[in-house]
Amino acid sequence: MLDAVRDCVLAVGVRRTTLTDVARRAGVSRMTLYRRWPDVRSLVGDLMTREWVAVATAAMPDREPGRPTRALIVDGLVRGAGDFRAHPLFLKIIDVDPELLLPYVLDRRGASQEALLALLAGALEEGHADGSVRAGHVERQARALLLIVQSFTLSLRTMTDEDDTELTGGAFLAELRGILERTLTP
Repeated sequence: MLDAVRDCVLAVGVRRTTLTDVARRAGVSRMTLYRRWPDVRSLVGDLMTREWVAVATAAMPDREPGRPTRALIVDGLVRGAGDFRAHPLFLKIIDVDPELLLPYVLDRRGASQEALLALLAGALEEGHADGSVRAGHVERQARALLLIVQSFTLSLRTMTDEDDTELTGGAFLAELRGILERTLTP
């Protein structure tokens, strides 16, 4: 069902997606959807959680013997920011329904952010243990890192011109890498 809502949102955006459209595309009844999701927004919320967590986990590099955890965290966050900004669902939401993201930026944490914070907290604890990440309050550090990365993913286009591919890609990701390195270095 999440694949069906993804297809609908990519086709017409969140506001124009209906549970009827999703049910038809998924090959189930509307009542089947209503048993689990009260409305399209909650269904899209679960979709965003699935997609964003998948981007984050796929961005984390494999562990290598002798490689400090800090390097894994920084590489994963930088790659994740780039991958997130290129994700088709994110691009569609930003282009058609950007107001959908406002509550998660201004008012409350969503399930995606909670899952990302848990991933970051686990990595930070490992970094504290191997000495590659400066000591600190794990949850606070995780929240600070997520705030930094969110600003680069959600607001980057406000700081660049549309035709400035150099800035929207490598140059700003290099700046993000420098900020994260300096933030985490003991």
